[in-house]
Amino acid sequence: VGTDLGSSRRAVALATEQDLIHAAVGMHPHDAKNLDGGALAKLRELARQPQVVAIGEIGLDFYRDLSPRNAQRRAFQAQLGWAAKLGKPVFIHDRDAHAEIMAILADWATGLKDSALAGRLGVLHTFSGDLAMAERAIELGFFVSISGPVTYKNAQQLAKIVQALPLDRLLVETDCPFLTPHPHRGKRNEPAYVTHVAERVAMLRDVPFDILAEATTDNARRLFGL
Repeated sequence: VGTDLGSSRRAVALATEQDLIHAAVGMHPHDAKNLDGGALAKLRELARQPQVVAIGEIGLDFYRDLSPRNAQRRAFQAQLGWAAKLGKPVFIHDRDAHAEIMAILADWATGLKDSALAGRLGVLHTFSGDLAMAERAIELGFFVSISGPVTYKNAQQLAKIVQALPLDRLLVETDCPFLTPHPHRGKRNEPAYVTHVAERVAMLRDVPFDILAEATTDNARRLFGL
């Protein structure tokens, strides 16, 4: 997953070298202030590569505010616009911006009801909202992705959300190198640790691990057109 022009280029290069890897390209809200016309054109060019299956990581981050909020909004809207034109789902970052994120995504989704993206508009990654937000996202055509925090003892709200949502709309991820799941919390996160996330989600839903793994893998294939 790209977070700026440089990391997006590296993601595409890695996906080009390795058949099992796919890429997403985009400008994270932290770097939204750097999304000028030139950077946007270069990201659009990268996004046309066959290895790129999504646009992102894009969205809003009103917790750190590393870019001015108006710059974040402009970057988010611009990238949603060309994701629709390219017919690729979006990879959404949302931190302390739930209401505005959902308003923008609802407006965007309205224009895509009859498009090839309908039902697979994107994913709210490392979901941190409440159940009502998750249900609304699914209604619009998004998937909800669960990462390391679901393994933490204090993640009671997230546990209830995992139990309540339909299995055909759930994904699991790591968000490496951040949010390392238990029992490796405090260390650098790795993609392989997604097993711990999936084990916890399977336990919360009272389904065998293999069933959960197969379902979330199928969901990823549907979302990203793999």
